Amino acid sequence: MTRTVLESKTKTVVIGFDEPFCVIGERINPTGRKKLAAELEQGDFSTVEKDALEQVACGATVLDINSGAVFSNKMAEDPRYADNNFVEPSLMRDLINCVQGVIDVPLCIDSSVPAALEAGLEAAEGRPLLNSVTGEEERLELVLPLVKKYNVPVVAISNDDTGISEDPDVRFAVAKKIVERAADFGIPAHDIVVDPLVMPVGAMASAGRQVFTLVNRLRDELGVNTTCGASNISFGLPNRHGINGAYLPMAIGAGMTSAIMNPVRNQEMEAIRAANLLMNHDPNGMEWIRLSKTLDAMKEGGLSFAEASAAAATSSAGGRRGGRRRRA
Repeated sequence: MTRTVLESKTKTVVIGFDEPFCVIGERINPTGRKKLAAELEQGDFSTVEKDALEQVACGATVLDINSGAVFSNKMAEDPRYADNNFVEPSLMRDLINCVQGVIDVPLCIDSSVPAALEAGLEAAEGRPLLNSVTGEEERLELVLPLVKKYNVPVVAISNDDTGISEDPDVRFAVAKKIVERAADFGIPAHDIVVDPLVMPVGAMASAGRQVFTLVNRLRDELGVNTTCGASNISFGLPNRHGINGAYLPMAIGAGMTSAIMNPVRNQEMEAIRAANLLMNHDPNGMEWIRLSKTLDAMKEGGLSFAEASAAAATSSAGGRRGGRRRRA
């Protein structure tokens, strides 16, 4: 059975067909977050620390670290800051050091800049996930040697030099090509996590069914784990959380094993935990029970989900300790 092993300094997370769905927290990403980008430009990592802690409290077991920031003020002073190849490597290193200073979970190193990927690999403790490689020849030649050198798993995105195809058979063929090219470098299929590219269902009515069929083929024919940008499916539509909350369990049922998403969204995390329970990936229903305690704590104390999660965890730990004392 395919198992993709990720590690931090002391923790191991396994992505697999018989494992709980792996939630990769997406919020440490300055792209489209002007406030965060402005803070990072000033060397302020307080939001990064907050986001790291909150995402893990809400259920993320891996954190995506994206260094794609635009430093507008520094760019005006120094033209080198207009080049991501200059900005991202040092920023990636700083982001990873910051996150590892406050939380201990495996990381997903996310950049389109190869030098930033390597800077992240050098800074990360354990065995991170590299995000990402595509089927483009230049990208394969740049990224796969890094994957082999550092012995890490990699996200393989199903587009190539021709772009993103709307034909699911073409996207499957690109994924197969990447798996085969990785094998040429001595990289096993269990270290490839394929992103089949989720299209917005508002633009393509068959997008959801396409993903489910693709994920099933990727699992059965290539034996690889899968991931996606979970919110892509609902892009441009109202009530996106409702769509995402339905899509994720259906994708899990089709065989998807992870997603890059915002774990602070309670509705979507509730759907994932319910799917884990129904797929028998939640032993004795303990995570579902913990979620119920969290929701109760939110109602009773007016707490955020992250605060209530911490309170429920403390309550559970106290209950277990009390039980041991009574038995003694």
